[in-house]
Amino acid sequence: MTAQPHSGAPSGSYGPAPTRNSPWATGGATFAGVLLLLNGILAIFQGISAIAEDDVYAHIDDYVYKINLTGWGWILLILGVIAALAGVGILSGATWARAVGILLASLSLLAQFLFLPYAPVWSVITMAIDVFVIWSLATYRPAAASP
Repeated sequence: MTAQPHSGAPSGSYGPAPTRNSPWATGGATFAGVLLLLNGILAIFQGISAIAEDDVYAHIDDYVYKINLTGWGWILLILGVIAALAGVGILSGATWARAVGILLASLSLLAQFLFLPYAPVWSVITMAIDVFVIWSLATYRPAAASP
């Protein structure tokens, strides 16, 4: 028996590698920038509401993480302002914005996890958005600028 030539992809390969300027990668990063911007704006409103000690949030008496609602409000407000600025940076194509966006989405993920008893459904939705933003910004590889 003779070996037959094989014209397909090498064994163990899953097809051609995605290009650097794939429309999916670019669209995902743009969508992540929009989500980070909106997530930051909503965190600002969430923080303002918590600082004002609004009746929107449940009053938790026996919670492991002993920070009052005003403390959480300031944390969410500061993270929201920085996340909104990073979202604008991602949309404008700033190189620093991807790393800052990943860091802020990670911090937001942690903060929303700790904020679960006060607003459980909203926190889970925000955590899912943060996971998508981290994934999208970590997988996007912009084309290098030509000198």
